[in-house]
Amino acid sequence: MKKSSFVAMMLGTVSGVLFSLGMCMALLPEWNAFKQGIVFGAVGIVLGLITLIVWRKMENKAPIKLNGRMILITAFGILGALTLGVGMCFCLVWEKFVIGTIIGLAGILLLLMLIPMTKGLK
Repeated sequence: MKKSSFVAMMLGTVSGVLFSLGMCMALLPEWNAFKQGIVFGAVGIVLGLITLIVWRKMENKAPIKLNGRMILITAFGILGALTLGVGMCFCLVWEKFVIGTIIGLAGILLLLMLIPMTKGLK
């Protein structure tokens, strides 16, 4: 394993744990830790962005350039993830399995559509 991959894996894991713990702290009222959860989540997001920058620098890659296509693909990915999450909520929280399964499959389909959007068809 390359040093850059190892560093990215470690930093990514720590940032993911901080973000997920922060969201649990903020969204579970039983924990009574909303403000602390927001701080943990924000630290996780910032550490994730730092991880991306450090990894790209270690791999000698150019900085990411924002353009309309990249923003559209990112928005499409967020839409797909949210659609999948709503489908899961329908199934697990509201116990509406048929509609939840349909919405979840639509979210999976949206996420699968990201592959040809980013890599293209050959």
